[in-house]
Amino acid sequence: MQNIRKQKLTKVVLAALVGVSIMTTSLPKAEADFDVGSAIGAVLGVGIQYAQLSKQIAYYNSNEGRNKYMGDVKKQVGVNYDPTANAMLDRVMSRLSSAIAVEDPSIKKQPYNHFVNDQKTFNAFCTLGHNMSVNIGLFDILNYNEDELAFVVAHEMGHGQHNDPANGVKRTFPLSVLAAVASSQAGNIAEVIGVNILNNLGSAKLVTLPMEKKADEFAFDYAPKAGYNPGAGSAVWQRVIDKMGAGNKQSFVGSIFNPSDHPGNISRRDTYSKDITAYSNNNVKVDGKTAVISVKNKAIGAPKAGASMSALERAYLIAGNISTVYHDKLVTNPTASSDDSYVYLNDKAIMSLNSGDDADTWVTNLNLANRKKSDTSLTSKAVKTENATKTIKKDSKTTATTTAPGSFRAKVEAERATVSAASFNTFIYISSKIEFVL
Repeated sequence: MQNIRKQKLTKVVLAALVGVSIMTTSLPKAEADFDVGSAIGAVLGVGIQYAQLSKQIAYYNSNEGRNKYMGDVKKQVGVNYDPTANAMLDRVMSRLSSAIAVEDPSIKKQPYNHFVNDQKTFNAFCTLGHNMSVNIGLFDILNYNEDELAFVVAHEMGHGQHNDPANGVKRTFPLSVLAAVASSQAGNIAEVIGVNILNNLGSAKLVTLPMEKKADEFAFDYAPKAGYNPGAGSAVWQRVIDKMGAGNKQSFVGSIFNPSDHPGNISRRDTYSKDITAYSNNNVKVDGKTAVISVKNKAIGAPKAGASMSALERAYLIAGNISTVYHDKLVTNPTASSDDSYVYLNDKAIMSLNSGDDADTWVTNLNLANRKKSDTSLTSKAVKTENATKTIKKDSKTTATTTAPGSFRAKVEAERATVSAASFNTFIYISSKIEFVL
């Protein structure tokens, strides 16, 4: 009987919280040990607690509250002081923040707090108050690749700039916690709420599939504008695939990347690959199976695996570098070259040379893909001029045979044969002297 009463009470509470009329829910019968007024009071109590939740979120998002919350976050996940990781994160945050500020100056009012935490999984999170943290495990797995790190961080900043952390907390905060607080009349409501939020740091439950897709879109907007390789988004997910396959394993990937309702690893990689093509004005593509890079629909090669990267991961990074050259629509036929260390497209280093990479082949194929029309071919203007000249010469011969010898006309037509078409369009020449203007 007690369980039945609890179930009925829960229905009432839920109805009130989601805005459903109580009239659609059967109220429990008034029994000796059950007070309808208490049930209604509990509903009202949860409503009060929900208002308190909103108030606490607003506090964490304030300049005062977010700094205190940051201290709590550090205690929760630990701080890692690796100097290389911290210096890299500082650079990435600075460059991304500057790029975002151009279009969204609000970031200047509340710059991101950030730090490297001590967790070993592949994860990063942006929580309330523009508080950001990256797992040391993510640096290790990415082999400290700054371009790839930038895409992960840009993704999280996409969440932060669009208030996803606050919306996620409001959407998923356990109603049971609010009900428990309401029924217990706990004295420190803020503490109860704060502890629950901290316990869900980095949880994928806080973000929806649409939120994740939009954050990926923001990442591709932010990172290239900050000067990072546009191919690094695909490269990140190819690296995850190489390490653990198309699915996620909790031992490797943190919960933010794990749930089944989020974009799959292959889907994320391929979406970013399409972004590379679009960024290059449709000049550059990568085959996600063979790692062959195409420029202007001509295959130029597949890189060798190396430097802790698979051929595909390298291909996305190389394609990203190439795409930056074609991003400017004025650049149509860049020239490739190489030295002992790099292959260049114009003055852009597009790939470092690893063992097995044939620089000459890459240079040759890139230049063939970008080959201009033969220098000996006539331009349309030249063709018109040449044809006009031929016509004039032909006409002059015909006229000379039909015009009386010694006449003024005969002299003009004879002279025509010796002058250029362009000159003849403007003046009449006789004996190399201008006789009159047409």
